[in-house]
Amino acid sequence: TAVNHSSHSQYPHKHQQLIRSWSSRQNQQRQALPNEQLTTLKSSSPFRTSNHLQHQSLPTMISRWSSFISSLILIEGSRHYACGFSPQPSAGISSIISRPTTQVEVSTALNLDDGPLSTAPRSSSSGVPAADRNDPKVGVLLLNLGGPETGEDVEGFLYNLFADPDIIRLPSLLAPLQSLVALLISKRRAPKSREAYNSIGGGSPILEYTRAQADLMKKSLKDRYGIDARTYIGMRYWYPFTEEALDKIREDEINALVILPLYPQFSISTSGSSLRVLQEEFAKKIELYGPKKMFHTVIPSWYDRPGYVKSVANLIRGELDSFTPEEIEDGISDEQPIPKHVLFSAHGVPASYIEAGDPYKAQIEDCVEKIKALLPKEEEGVKVHLSFQSRVGPVEWLRPYTDDVLPSLGEQGVKNLVVVPISFVSEHIETLEEIDIEYRELALESGITNWRRSPALNTDATFIDDMADMVADALNEPSQSVTEACVANNVGNLELESVSNQMEISSAGIGGVGYDDDLAGRARMRKG
Repeated sequence: TAVNHSSHSQYPHKHQQLIRSWSSRQNQQRQALPNEQLTTLKSSSPFRTSNHLQHQSLPTMISRWSSFISSLILIEGSRHYACGFSPQPSAGISSIISRPTTQVEVSTALNLDDGPLSTAPRSSSSGVPAADRNDPKVGVLLLNLGGPETGEDVEGFLYNLFADPDIIRLPSLLAPLQSLVALLISKRRAPKSREAYNSIGGGSPILEYTRAQADLMKKSLKDRYGIDARTYIGMRYWYPFTEEALDKIREDEINALVILPLYPQFSISTSGSSLRVLQEEFAKKIELYGPKKMFHTVIPSWYDRPGYVKSVANLIRGELDSFTPEEIEDGISDEQPIPKHVLFSAHGVPASYIEAGDPYKAQIEDCVEKIKALLPKEEEGVKVHLSFQSRVGPVEWLRPYTDDVLPSLGEQGVKNLVVVPISFVSEHIETLEEIDIEYRELALESGITNWRRSPALNTDATFIDDMADMVADALNEPSQSVTEACVANNVGNLELESVSNQMEISSAGIGGVGYDDDLAGRARMRKG
């Protein structure tokens, strides 16, 4: 099917020509990973410890972590983004205890023969298997967190969540306790999490939105580019799991796969955690997912794409325009000359993640600046702010915290506020409960009388078309393998010294996990 030239003349080729061009160019333009990066990634175990930890006595380490685990179990009021037990072997207790160090052999830039690890280029001129170059079968794998559909799923998801070493990082000597820690925490926190989900209808809508996004993106690819692609959903912590999606991809004989994490900004604990799963599956089953069977490319982050930026800005403008003349007049005072304010509330991560090289904070800040450029300026009556939500535990997270910023804005005389969930592309527990209920109550108590919340992107038409554009661009550009994306974004670089010394829970970027217990306590006090 020919491409629709009227809407996208920059893609004049037919579908098969586009894939062949993509897969041949990647061998011409990709350079082998530097040896030192390969060495770093091969040695990056999820349980890698710092020199400081290696010199600690075992009793001291056990004592500190026992206190930490106890504090997690006893935390009240925690609200979590919850899913159920995975039937997949990789999520089971035995596999978590014996989780191996990820191998680099998955990279499509590497020679995946059975011999020693090599960065020698393949003799083939194309990443798509030779027998299939004239019949490319394109698939798009959407990666997301997952969510409980009923209250019965909640405890299971908490187990899956906390059994992930990217969420709770235990020192290597305590790694066998990972599943026990997950079991204890999930049982303790499940009742409060169920209450939170009951407040938004009993379950998460994230899978419903993701399915709708996949269907609409597929249609846009076909209508606007002539690309007939199959779409797949791989959730990290609940059905359908990533492993299930890979099974379907194999059954459909997909030989050109575009991997699209539904996280605009890259974080080690969101996109990074999902890519780790793929990396391990590809390494374990090279005969099924290696370059002789399937070529793949990853879109690791896309916060700076014009289509995405425009779609978020359009939704914000709609909320800004909803303020009445009376509300605008009410928002102007001697202490506050600017009538309308926009607060971008991003999911927080521990500061130690940023220190370890996580690009998340820089990408959030850059993203906000790009969206801000499309909004009215301060002299036009709109001021923009940025904060971070969902922190948990006693350690330092990215500041300023949303629950600190809201009272501060109230003290400054702000009356009209639009809150934007900047790091979320679909509604779920953190938008519908944490922002819409908890933060809204805090804002009203702080004197912010006219509250608006910009919706998540969900099925916004501009966003859907940009998703299709991303896939088409990925098929028309040099590829990036799963391993290359992990190396480029410092996945595996986290040190554990801060975890041991400060009893840190590394739950960054996980929807509904990073719940501020102080905020929950204040909410309980307000409700009597």
